[in-house]
Amino acid sequence: MDRNFILAIALSMGVIILWEALVAGPQREAMEAARRAAGEQTEQATPGEAADFGAVIGTRPAVTIEEALAAAPRRIPVETPSLVGSINLAGARIDDLRLKNYRETVEPDSPMIRLLSPEATEHGHFVQQGWFVGSASDRTALWSAPEGAQLTPETPVTLTRRAGGLVFEKTIAVDEKFMFTVSQTVRNEGGEPATITPYGLVVQRGVPNNLQNFMILHEGPIAVIGKALYERKYKKAISNEIRAEGDQGWVGITNKYWLAAAIPPQGERFNAVMRNVGGPERPVFQASYALSPRTLAPGETATLTSYLFGGAKDVDILRSYEKPPEKGGLGIARFDSAVDWGKFFYWATRPIFTVLDFLGDRTGNFGVAILLLTLIIKILLFPLANKAYEMTAKMKKLQPQLEQLKARYGDDKMKLQQEMMALYQKEKLNPVTGCLPIFVQMPIFYALYKTLFVTIELRHEPFILWIRDLSAPDPTTIFNLFGLLPYDPTALPLIGAFLGVGVLPLLMGVAMWFQMKLNPPPADPIQAQVFALMPIIFTFLFASFAAGLVLYWFWNTLLSIGQQWIIMKRNGVEVDIAANLGLSRFAKKTPPAAGK
Repeated sequence: MDRNFILAIALSMGVIILWEALVAGPQREAMEAARRAAGEQTEQATPGEAADFGAVIGTRPAVTIEEALAAAPRRIPVETPSLVGSINLAGARIDDLRLKNYRETVEPDSPMIRLLSPEATEHGHFVQQGWFVGSASDRTALWSAPEGAQLTPETPVTLTRRAGGLVFEKTIAVDEKFMFTVSQTVRNEGGEPATITPYGLVVQRGVPNNLQNFMILHEGPIAVIGKALYERKYKKAISNEIRAEGDQGWVGITNKYWLAAAIPPQGERFNAVMRNVGGPERPVFQASYALSPRTLAPGETATLTSYLFGGAKDVDILRSYEKPPEKGGLGIARFDSAVDWGKFFYWATRPIFTVLDFLGDRTGNFGVAILLLTLIIKILLFPLANKAYEMTAKMKKLQPQLEQLKARYGDDKMKLQQEMMALYQKEKLNPVTGCLPIFVQMPIFYALYKTLFVTIELRHEPFILWIRDLSAPDPTTIFNLFGLLPYDPTALPLIGAFLGVGVLPLLMGVAMWFQMKLNPPPADPIQAQVFALMPIIFTFLFASFAAGLVLYWFWNTLLSIGQQWIIMKRNGVEVDIAANLGLSRFAKKTPPAAGK
C-alpha cells in the first residue's frame, strides 16, 4: 500500500490540476460571467463610474522611482515601526511605501520590499480615497498640509483644500502595522446644493515583474463583497471586469505575500468594480468602490471614516482587523481572505495553518513546528494507519496461499478472483481497508503544500544549518557538488528547475526507497521497475518544492517506516531487509522444513 500511496499522490495531484483547469475554472468563469451580466442590467449608473479614474495612465512613458518622487510638488513623510514612505499631496494618495521588516532576500542588508510606487513609474501602484463632485473626481487635486508635517502612529496629518464653494478636510492616521485611517469632512460654503460621492481606489500599472504565476495562487484584483469573494488574476483581468454591490467588504490588489486595499465603512452600501482601464497592451488594473451620493445644502457638512491597507498578509494582523471595534478591531469583513486559502480545501488549509503558526510561535522555529505538526497528523491518523498496516501484514502472511491460487487458476482470471475473495472472507480481510489512509492524507498533503506556499509566516524562516528559508527550495544541489563547483545548474533553461537536487530532497528519496524495500518487489517485472524509479522521480520532482514541504515528506516517511516495521513484527511477519535490498549474503537463512 505504500507504493500505492505514492502513486496515488502523483495521480491525485494530476487530477486536482486537471479538475481545476478543465472543470472548476470554466464553471467559475461561467458563474461570474452570468453574475456580471445580471449586474450590468441593474448597475448601469454605478456612482462615480461615469467619471474616468484615469484610463490614460498607461499611455505615458514610465520614469524611475527617484524621478517620480522628485517630481511631486510636495510629499508628507511616513514613518512607523513597520513602514517607511511618503504621501503625495497631488491627490493625497499613498504611492510610496516600503516594508521595514521584509527584505527581498534572506540577507539582512538586502533592500526592503517596496509595496507602493508612484503612478508614473513602470509598475505604478498606489491607494487613494476621495470624492467625486458631480462626475469629476479629485484624483489629482492638490492638497495643503502644515509645514514640517510627518505621519507617524503618534502624529496624524490633516490635509485641506478648496474647490468652488466646498471645503475639504482629510485627516490621515496610521497604526504600528499597515492600516491607515482616513477621516474626511466636506463643508458646503457655497450658495448652491452640491452632490458628492465618496470613493476608494487601488491601482496597479502593468503586471508585476516578480509575478509567481502559479495556478494554485491568486495574484491580481481581489474583493470581498458581502459573503462573496471575487478574484481575477492579472491575465484574465486584462479583458474581464467584475462588478458587485454590498454593504460589507473591501477591494484591493494582491500578490503572493502583499496586499494594497481600500476599505469603505462597514455597513454602508457600496458598488465595487474591478477592471483594466489601460487596454490589453499596456494594462492598468484598478479595484475601486463608490458609496451612495450625498447632497449637501449650503452650510451642511458631510463626514466619513474609511481605511487604506498597505502591507504584508500576516494572518494574525489581518484577523486583528476583523475583530469588532469593541474588541479592538475595525470590523472589516473577511479580511484574511486576502490569503489564498483555496476554494475547495480551505477547510483543511486554515486549521493546518493555525496549528503550524501556534507551534512556530511557541518553538521559535517553523522547521520544528513542521516536525511537530507531522507527528500530530500521524497520531490523528494512527487508527487508520494501524488498520492499513495490519491489513498489509496479514496479506503478506497469506502470500504463499495466494501464490498457490495463482499457480492453480492462473489461466482462469474469473475463477482466480473468486477463490481470492473466498480466502479473504475466510481470513476476515478487506483489502480496501489498506487504502483508507491514502484518501485521508491526500487533502492533508495538498493543504500543507498550499499553506507552505501562500502564507508569509514561513517566508525567510530558517530551520537548521543550510536551510535558511523554509518557503524556498533547498539551496544546495548535487549537480555542483553542493556548492564546491562555481556554477548554478538551476539556471539552465527548461531543465534547470529539476537540477536543484539538494541534501533534503536526497534524504527524502533515500527514505522513500528504504520504505519500499520493506516489502518484496512485485511479481510483475515491469511494475517492479516502475516502483523502483518512483523514489528517483519524486526526488527530482520535490527538488523544486519548498524546503518545508520536503521536510514534512521526509519526516513523515521516517515515521511511517518505524510504524510499519513495528506493526508487521507485531503481526508475525518477518521483515528481511537484507534480502529486499538485494544483499542476499546478509539475508536471513530460512530453516529447512521438517523431514528435509
